[in-house]
Amino acid sequence: MASDRVCVGAIAGAFGVRGEVRLKSFCAQPEAIAAYAPLWSEDGTRHFSVRLGQAIPNGFSARLSGIATREEAEALKGLRLFAERSKLPVLPDDEFYHADLIGLTVLDTGGAVLGRVSAVLNHGAGDILEIQRPGKGNALLPFTLAVVPTVDLTAGRIIADPPEGLWE
Repeated sequence: MASDRVCVGAIAGAFGVRGEVRLKSFCAQPEAIAAYAPLWSEDGTRHFSVRLGQAIPNGFSARLSGIATREEAEALKGLRLFAERSKLPVLPDDEFYHADLIGLTVLDTGGAVLGRVSAVLNHGAGDILEIQRPGKGNALLPFTLAVVPTVDLTAGRIIADPPEGLWE
């Protein structure tokens, strides 16, 4: 459930010809990503210090330690960047890091298991939980207080009240 690192951004490709990258920040305050450095690759084999440059569409230009050429920057395209959980702010009780939700068991209000959270999606209109249902494929559940009244990280579960017809 709770890992030592949380995904805070990704490299969208090279920016310019001097080794800068296009950095997408997943932070609530996008520029805060630099404060969480060093940022790690998902497998933990590489880490980078970060110096933000100018704001660009969908992110920032940024300099990463050890990256000096456009080719090195382009080779990082698609790399997700992770920060140590201890460097991230403590969230209020009604906010959650996506990484903490993945893997939680989802129960309906009567206690029946609906499935397990396999991903948290956001396409601009709010978070959506992708629920892997046993033997039935995946379903999408709006992550709103009305539909998901309870998230209990300690117990590893979510209580959901899906809209009528959504779960059939």
